[in-house]
Amino acid sequence: MGPAWERCGRERERETVSRLPVFAPTKADEQARVIADAVINRVSVYGNSTCPLETAVGFFKLCASQSCGKCTPCRIGLARLADGLESILRGEHVEGIVDQVIMVCDTLYKSADCAIGFQAGRVGLAFADLIKEDAESHLAKGVCTQPFTAVPCVKECPSHVDIPGYIACLRDGRAADAVRVIRNDNPFPSACAFVCEHPCEHTCRRGMIDAPVNIRGMKQHAVLTAGAVDVPEKASATGKKVAIIGGGPSGLTAAYYLALMGHDITVYEQNARLGGMMFYGIPRYRLPEENLQYDIDAILSLGIHVKLNAKVGEDVKWEDLVKGYDAIYIAIGAHHFRDLGIEYATRENTMSAASFLHRVADDMPDDLVGKHVVVVGGGNVAMDATRTAKRLGAASVRCIYRRRIEDMTALPEEVEAAIAEGCEMVELMSPVRIDKGTEHPIAFVGQPQMPSLYKWGRPAPVATESEEQIFECDVLIEAIGQIIDYHYFAEKGVEQDRGRFLSDEHGRANGFENVFVGGDCQTGPSTVIRAIAAGKAVAANIDAYLGYGHDVFDDVKIPQAVFDSKLACGRVNIQERPADERGADFDGVEIPLRDEEAAQECSRCLRCDYFGMGSLRGGRPDKW
Repeated sequence: MGPAWERCGRERERETVSRLPVFAPTKADEQARVIADAVINRVSVYGNSTCPLETAVGFFKLCASQSCGKCTPCRIGLARLADGLESILRGEHVEGIVDQVIMVCDTLYKSADCAIGFQAGRVGLAFADLIKEDAESHLAKGVCTQPFTAVPCVKECPSHVDIPGYIACLRDGRAADAVRVIRNDNPFPSACAFVCEHPCEHTCRRGMIDAPVNIRGMKQHAVLTAGAVDVPEKASATGKKVAIIGGGPSGLTAAYYLALMGHDITVYEQNARLGGMMFYGIPRYRLPEENLQYDIDAILSLGIHVKLNAKVGEDVKWEDLVKGYDAIYIAIGAHHFRDLGIEYATRENTMSAASFLHRVADDMPDDLVGKHVVVVGGGNVAMDATRTAKRLGAASVRCIYRRRIEDMTALPEEVEAAIAEGCEMVELMSPVRIDKGTEHPIAFVGQPQMPSLYKWGRPAPVATESEEQIFECDVLIEAIGQIIDYHYFAEKGVEQDRGRFLSDEHGRANGFENVFVGGDCQTGPSTVIRAIAAGKAVAANIDAYLGYGHDVFDDVKIPQAVFDSKLACGRVNIQERPADERGADFDGVEIPLRDEEAAQECSRCLRCDYFGMGSLRGGRPDKW
């Protein structure tokens, strides 16, 4: 048998081999992962007019479920927060309960050991005012301060388009009716089918099962399938005259609805074409001209008067508009540019993205063949300029941004498309100055940055100790934002603050009874759908100011909802032409959904307008 010490050694060897098990997920681990994924999917589509207190209760309970229980603030504080808020929801009047909740949040933030606790406290403190306001409403009135909207996608759409309604019509083979439903709230169904950033998809409840419905793809399929669709009949003429200053998305939207209401509308546009930034700012490869004209033709079919090349302040006097019209809507957009705010040794071949894209739209593009181009900025306009420069034959195009790529405000798909087409993204590089180059006319000098503490939802860039970097180029395009040409209107008494017109919540300009403002000139540069939403709201408010309350809905019968099996099903995305092919021309880049793909996407809609709370309240408003 051998010496005892040898036997002990062999036994220790056997014990050593079995000291640690090879990790393998247990059944409980796998089930926990499934539940966690379901929670993530549910939270990702959260935010549809939900009670702030109920949201806070769910959040604090989730944090408590993650806590190890070691430190007192987490172990006791999180449970106390949830209990306190739930007592408010039950209507129990406990002396000082709201202040106690805020105090516990403060204690968590200052004394919890780990991120589970102190981050919960930070969130509670960040929304303390909202929680307090909502708690007081619950205790005093028994109701929530947040207005309820049953259908998440409709709530999230700035113009509140009846999305389930038009998808149901499209599924029923009624594409023309789908377009009519869209036009009830948005007179640009075709333009938005190509360029809308689709915020509606962010809260689509289908995301709880697999992925949001491809809502923009459905809109695009409806428009391309339906062809020309007549607009509704106009109301009887009111005899009231309204001047619209600006023929962009906001101005034309207001013109459309006001014309339907029976008012006499005249649009004053300073350019030779209508459409605003949709025509002069968005390249044709993203929004083909015929698809934009589809909407403009429908709007003008209502008999709207249009005066092109008519700039108010030069070709038209403000005093004449005030005398000749019952109401005025200023929707001039934001077409002027902001430079980099640094020292320029040369401005040769330096231009704004807005003017660069404007010339391309006017068929007078800059000659970029064989040239090296630098674009500065990280928004959608910067991506449009970057991709357009490549299509104009530039030898190289660099887009330089002072933050990380993931912090760009441009749509991620636009950034990815630019990279696929051969453009280079230079991140974390802040402009320092513009020098004269040695091999090329321009030398962009940048200071490398690094991401730091968060400000306004993104990590702020801070300079590193690295040496400055030089990027020589033939053409420099600045795309760091647009500003408003407000000076003439300010001279006429239209109030502004930092270049934005001031108004009340109904769009009425400060100090005026019959002058309204809206769109980018009131909010600052934004998106097409938000400009449309402003035009819709102002149209209703001008109609009310004129003494009316017209209902402009085109009455479309929405198909009955069908309860299908809601099994997980892959989302069909809009495809694009190959990058090497599309990057060489200005033809549309997108390949629309085929009929069978559109049919499947339609079937994925859960019809939140009919099932659940949508069938009880707020499911489908009959007017606005």
